[in-house]
Amino acid sequence: MTTTLPAPAAAQPAPETAREARWVRPSVAALLLGTGLLYLWDLAKTGWANDFYAMAAQAGTWSWKALFFGSLDPGNVVTVDKPPFSLWIMGLSGRLFGFSSWSLLVPNALAGVASVGLLYLAVRRLSGPGAGLLAGAALALTPVAALMFRYDNPDAFLVLLLVAGAYCVVRALERGSTVWLLLAGVAIGFGFLDKMLQAFLVLPAFVLAYAVAAPTSLGKRVWQLGAAAGAVLVSAGWWIAVVALWPAADRPYISGSTDNTVLELAFGYNGLGRIFGEGRGGGGGGTFTPPAGVELPAGGRGFGGGFGGETGLTRLFGGEFGGEASWLLPAAVIGLVAGLWFTRRAPRTDRTRAALLLWGGWLVVTALVFSYMSGIIHPYYTVALAPGIAATLGISARELWRGRANFTARAVLAVMLAVTAVWGFVLLARTPDWQPWVRYTLLVLSAAAVFALLFGADRLRRLGPVVAVLGLCGALLGTTAFTLATAATAHSGGTPSSGPATASGRGFGGGARGFGGSQADTAVIDLLKGTTTKWAAAQSGAMESAGLALASGRPVLAIGGFSGSDPAPTLAQFQQYVASGDVHYYVAGGRGGFGGGRGTAGEIQTWVEQNFAPVGVGSATVYDLTKSIN
Repeated sequence: MTTTLPAPAAAQPAPETAREARWVRPSVAALLLGTGLLYLWDLAKTGWANDFYAMAAQAGTWSWKALFFGSLDPGNVVTVDKPPFSLWIMGLSGRLFGFSSWSLLVPNALAGVASVGLLYLAVRRLSGPGAGLLAGAALALTPVAALMFRYDNPDAFLVLLLVAGAYCVVRALERGSTVWLLLAGVAIGFGFLDKMLQAFLVLPAFVLAYAVAAPTSLGKRVWQLGAAAGAVLVSAGWWIAVVALWPAADRPYISGSTDNTVLELAFGYNGLGRIFGEGRGGGGGGTFTPPAGVELPAGGRGFGGGFGGETGLTRLFGGEFGGEASWLLPAAVIGLVAGLWFTRRAPRTDRTRAALLLWGGWLVVTALVFSYMSGIIHPYYTVALAPGIAATLGISARELWRGRANFTARAVLAVMLAVTAVWGFVLLARTPDWQPWVRYTLLVLSAAAVFALLFGADRLRRLGPVVAVLGLCGALLGTTAFTLATAATAHSGGTPSSGPATASGRGFGGGARGFGGSQADTAVIDLLKGTTTKWAAAQSGAMESAGLALASGRPVLAIGGFSGSDPAPTLAQFQQYVASGDVHYYVAGGRGGFGGGRGTAGEIQTWVEQNFAPVGVGSATVYDLTKSIN
């Protein structure tokens, strides 16, 4: 491998020839323009995507307080069950451009373009533009990336913040910079404010890469990493501190927590509960009850492990996960092992090994956690794995190609390509009726490139570019086709999955509506549009009430938050809202994701049924709370 040769000084940029420099800028422009087209084209067909987060973003356009806390309604009764960073961006976009599906989703698409661009820059600084371009393209053409960067879940901004953190670590590695390392900590801290402890999965890789390869003394590396940890705590902790110090009676209930605190949410439902499956499937407790008409995937064990199937190393390759991000995963793992072996005798500050520790560590830690976590996990979570796969592949493939005069390097590269082709064929065969020519074409292209690599045709000046193009086409054809199909398919609901329309019914989500993608009765919507009260209506759980709020453009109180099981509002509070004339209607039948109809939500529904008469409106049961029967 080329890193066995004398390496440039750690503080210097990777050497590139004048010929390379001429093609770099047009190639980068094509990468970013193509990514923007892929993620932004016909974005409106997605509609509100996940109604749950769209409802909170809508509330943020009505109330600054709701925007700050991530409340589900402008009356600030209860929050979403995540921190609000992504809602801040989408809510501000709605305030600037008017709230619509476009203003909701465009920030996420732009976060995708920025993630690809930052990944290119980060990989380029240590491994050159060729590796950077391959890494950026691999990320852009990962199906789950096309899915989530066209969606309103928090994952799009999580990926952007994590890649930004990695870029800062790369800059810190160049000269042992404290400032850049602190900025990396800030990025991870804000990642925590987007999706809590999931943002911390990259920290072991960041620490390992800097501790091993930073061009400074051990003592300085230790205190710099300590300072960066402080930056993480400050950038994540300021919002937690504000929420903790804010009088609980004057802020919304923290959905998903058992004690109305952010820390319990972070380390309970959104933390250890996710990893170890400690029973809770939604805010406030309770076990999973699937929404009407929704079945758990095969192999499911309740919500804790239902969406992800059985734990183990094969999970990421299984039917529910395989098509999301695993297309290039086997090749990336092979490239990582080969890269670490070839650089085993390199100097401590070797660029290639530092890059492999950073991105390969990201890949390994995240993959292992996703493979073995027993709590709530959805296949689309793997979008956070995609940058690690893409960067590791780009770096290792570039180094192996540069060292192709060595038969071992060529053989490893050939194995990576062959494995990618075979695995792509297997994944495409899971949807046998969709474009079968794709899987056979990638086999032919890859076979030709593998043959050329093994027999050394790439060493001939005129054939080298041909072999490279054949290999890239064979490796990327499968994931590209699936990504294009994903972008061309309308997705909605709380558990979307990648792939073409013919495959979107597998598991949860896809093109079909799962929870978080409710259909509201048009007659009820017309009724709510005519209200002037603080809340047009109330309904148990956010899954159905979100549809009411979005379709009517009027505030709706989601009793019990996401799941319908949070104790917010209490029965006494709801009775006070009704007595004050703040709620006009109650819409029965809202179950939420879990537990709706039990606890506080059940008490409120029982009280409404006993004291108010139903109004004949459409197919829904609606109670006029301004007219008591007592």
